[in-house]
Amino acid sequence: MKSLRLLKNADLKDKIVLVRVDHNVVKKGLIHDPYRIDMTFSTLFNIVAKGGKLVLMTHNGRPKNKKTGEIEITADTSVEPIAKYIESKLGIEFVVPQLKYSEGEGIDNFVDDLKPVVGQLRNGEIDAIYLPNTRWFKGEEDKGEFATQMAERLASLVDVYVNDAFGSWQAHTSTTLIAEKLPAYSGNLMQKEVENLDKLFAPKRPLVAVVAGSKFDTKIKPLNALLKQADYLVLGGVIYNAYLCAKYRISINGVDAEDLELAKSFVEYSKQFPGKIVELKHIVESDTLEAKTEGQFRKHNIEDLKAGDKLNFVLDVGQESFEDSSVRDVFLNAETIFVNAVMGFTPNFCEGTIALNKLIDENKSAMKLLGGGDTLQEFKTLLPGEYLKAVDDKTYYMFTGGGAVLEAVQAGNAWGIKPISYIAD
Repeated sequence: MKSLRLLKNADLKDKIVLVRVDHNVVKKGLIHDPYRIDMTFSTLFNIVAKGGKLVLMTHNGRPKNKKTGEIEITADTSVEPIAKYIESKLGIEFVVPQLKYSEGEGIDNFVDDLKPVVGQLRNGEIDAIYLPNTRWFKGEEDKGEFATQMAERLASLVDVYVNDAFGSWQAHTSTTLIAEKLPAYSGNLMQKEVENLDKLFAPKRPLVAVVAGSKFDTKIKPLNALLKQADYLVLGGVIYNAYLCAKYRISINGVDAEDLELAKSFVEYSKQFPGKIVELKHIVESDTLEAKTEGQFRKHNIEDLKAGDKLNFVLDVGQESFEDSSVRDVFLNAETIFVNAVMGFTPNFCEGTIALNKLIDENKSAMKLLGGGDTLQEFKTLLPGEYLKAVDDKTYYMFTGGGAVLEAVQAGNAWGIKPISYIAD
């Protein structure tokens, strides 16, 4: 991995600074949790204080149609709400340029459209620029000539590149290729995230990892890495359902054949690490996904299940699981706890997530590393008081990208990697 220089050492006076952030927090035009945006303010302040002129860019949503490959440019994936939010917080007015695009192909040759706006920024006529959604650009997710063209065109308009998008771990043009075309630096948030990764790669032990998800195929590699290196591993969500199906030879509605096969291989691999997987004994079965309706859901103890049993949708872990003395001992004796998990199918099935977060909070001395995205959103929604205390608690660190942490775990599964070594002064 190429090391990035520190922002504090950059000469930014009167420079146009292109900052890649991860402000992917808008759904249907609304910002539900501004945490990822707020965490980049330190970088933005630092750039302005050094005399730099801001050009921000982020991806937002998935405007590329997976079936047709066409890029759909709509208000739902616009960055306008993000720009307005930052304006309201920092008093900086952003121009969001309206760039020409080809229907289905996205924004391509944008230099002529952007030059006048960048000129205004350079001359001090406007405060800052927020570029349209990076995934609206034809070259963003391309691996060939369009990616090269996009990087070269952006580089021709600005002077310096800063990457502050820890959560955007995908190797897209705006996160990797552009850094090869300009003097490149890591933003303050990026540095902070990487520094805290070190607490996971070189943890105080025992280390307990909690991972949940809706698909085993996206988690199998980091799960294998965590199983090898963590002291205990706790599963949740559909991946726990698949694990239960594979180990106990039951069937659960919603676990497909692909996930079941991957879960079988994981169960087989786990035999090398006896005692590491902490099974949550109480699960919640529901007859419907739409609601938690009296008479249509029930709890099971997995010890009572027999091979061949068929369950409907299993949508949560019962709170009793976290009252079990053996489970409590694992969490309360941990020195490091990593969580990238929502245990139930929210908003209706949330008792497992609440019980998990309450138990973790009981351990006042452990370092608690929480993945971003849904993990933080549900913590904030379900336990707002505990969340607000955790924000100011030095034993908590909240990453802005849970997927990025798992990707780092997967990439460094030998765990000889020290992420902090990638940053050079």
